[in-house]
Amino acid sequence: MKKASVQEPKFWCAEPIETQLLWRVLLFLVFLHLPSSPFHPQSTPPPHFLSTVFASEASIKITMNQLSGAARLMIVSDLDHTMVDHHDSENLSLLRFNALWESNYRHNSLLVFSTGRSPTLYKQLRKEKPMLTPDITITSVGTEITYGNSMVPDDGWVEFLNQKWDKNIVSEETSKFPELTLQSETEQRPHKVSFYVQKDKAQDVMKALSACLEARGLDVKIIYSGGMDLDILPQGAGKGQALAYLLKKLKATDKLPNNTLACGDSGNDAELFSIPDVYGVMVSNAQEELLHWHAANAKDNPKIIHATERCAAGIIQAIGHFHLGPSTSPRDVTDLMDSKMEKFDPSYEVVRFYLFYERWRRAEVENSELYMANLKAVCCASGVFVHPSGIEQPLCDCVNSLRTCYGDKQGKQFWVWVDQVLPAQIDSHSWLVKFKKWEQSGDKQQCCLTTVVLSSKDASVEEGLTWMHVHQTWLDGTDHNNQTTCLYFGGSATAMAEIGRPASFY
Repeated sequence: MKKASVQEPKFWCAEPIETQLLWRVLLFLVFLHLPSSPFHPQSTPPPHFLSTVFASEASIKITMNQLSGAARLMIVSDLDHTMVDHHDSENLSLLRFNALWESNYRHNSLLVFSTGRSPTLYKQLRKEKPMLTPDITITSVGTEITYGNSMVPDDGWVEFLNQKWDKNIVSEETSKFPELTLQSETEQRPHKVSFYVQKDKAQDVMKALSACLEARGLDVKIIYSGGMDLDILPQGAGKGQALAYLLKKLKATDKLPNNTLACGDSGNDAELFSIPDVYGVMVSNAQEELLHWHAANAKDNPKIIHATERCAAGIIQAIGHFHLGPSTSPRDVTDLMDSKMEKFDPSYEVVRFYLFYERWRRAEVENSELYMANLKAVCCASGVFVHPSGIEQPLCDCVNSLRTCYGDKQGKQFWVWVDQVLPAQIDSHSWLVKFKKWEQSGDKQQCCLTTVVLSSKDASVEEGLTWMHVHQTWLDGTDHNNQTTCLYFGGSATAMAEIGRPASFY
């Protein structure tokens, strides 16, 4: 085996039709990096062209920018105890949602996380749980709005919140209340001051504090949630106001979502359900203060439901209840090889492929020669996989290497998920699909940016798309030094051991 070279495109399939496909892909990639292209990553491309296309996280298109019209669905979800179930050690409901979103919604919808966490604690949660990358992130109880992978702040929102707000005065007045215990420094933000307060003292403290701050000329909002958290914000801030601001901004560009679903579990989520024309779901494990708000303010509103399922499973339930789109996750399909599709669907193909790989490693599917034959059938006979190390190998050899890692994660905490699956059709029967492929084993996460070329040439919908080429690069900032796990397309165990890399694929 030899290192792949950007000057040698021969790692692509060599038959005439595949050669034609190569030129289509290269021309499309050139188009991706033209400043006038709608897919341009809005950053100056490094000198090595192909390596930039395959390796740069910035080259993963931000869905919000690529949508040509209104989003099919916008989900606005709280994180702790709503999207993320901290009582589910296997993260089953979150992984079910991930597979549903990436296979059916990512390419034409918007995912918004709205959390009380500061950016620091939000990023920490992402390292602990198998979470997707949202298109928009609302943090610090609606006081910060950011966009895309780089979390670019919304300056207009910052200017709006500066009105009638003085954090120094807030700190001065709250210091007079011994009942308040200041939260950690990471939770103190430019437009949010956060405390802990005992439940039986919360209402009296809020009433007195509100009067003090009003007397000092401030227009503030005090939010109590979770039975212990007290946040002081500008009056114009909050999860509901942040959502209203986003909807107004999207409407101004003729991209108001066809449907919006708000999801929450605690008191600071109540505002989300107050926005007109928004569907809402309180997950089954919703806290007392949110249920009381619902009983007092929205019990007769048919657009808001109290789900019977916990956390992300409740979100999926609401999608089905309100008929907002598909609500069957690929993780709910027992036999992935037997799943029926009505048309070629590159997003679903990618999700299904990597879900099968997880089940194979966990011995949740049969160690069958039929599965091996099916996998080989969907790989181009002369297709090539390029490992993040730069080693290239035939796809069919990678399928053979799967035999060596069957069941090696049986009974262990091991998950595989894909994120930001964005297909682009490059001709009548070919797609370029870019995404992040994640694995988590215990508390260790690894990720690589993946680019695949899929083809429907001489294939039926029942057979599925053919994998022509796979190219992976490590994502900066993730742990890829663990040599004991079996993560990606690879060669024989002996050959891969010689370069200190895993001996399997996907």
